[in-house]
Amino acid sequence: MTDSASIFFVDDQPALLKAMSRLLRSAGLNAITYESAHAFLDSGNFNKAGCLVLDLAMPGMNGMALQNKLKEIGSDLPIIFLTGHGSIDAGVLAMKSGAQDFLTKPVDGDKLLAALKGACERNRLVRRDKAEKNAIQTRLDSLTPRELEVLHLIVEGKLNKQVAAELGTVEKTIKAHRAKVMSKMGVPTFAALIHLLQKLKD
Repeated sequence: MTDSASIFFVDDQPALLKAMSRLLRSAGLNAITYESAHAFLDSGNFNKAGCLVLDLAMPGMNGMALQNKLKEIGSDLPIIFLTGHGSIDAGVLAMKSGAQDFLTKPVDGDKLLAALKGACERNRLVRRDKAEKNAIQTRLDSLTPRELEVLHLIVEGKLNKQVAAELGTVEKTIKAHRAKVMSKMGVPTFAALIHLLQKLKD
């Protein structure tokens, strides 16, 4: 688990929060607790690295409602439900809605820690992938409109002379644009450029 990852724990039982916080800190994890879904949302931590451990039945906004809200706002935090009010139906619904895991109270400490490790690793990979895509998009955004035109045409497999004919210019100019595109995208070969653009679609 990365040092920057935090475990966000949302439950309306202060005693349980205290016990879970102690367990996680004894395992070297950074635990941050909240007594309601609204308190967690107000913290703004839904876009931080780590994972969310969430009670299902809470007054006000319940766990499923918070899960749906986080999906709506685009949070990447994996959710582990930990509840004393669990049922097979609720577990299936939570997992279908994207929950990482569904555990019932009282939970085995080792089982919880293993689930947390898996969730944080999943979050690390998702965040890494998103950062990589953002970096590629930033490079794409640095291209001029003409460079974008050239990029799209060469990706279609057209030769420099064909691109030049289509854009009403000479092959030498297209070669210059192509070199600029490769430089701004930070790739040494056409194959590497295709690979980079494919990552945006994956």
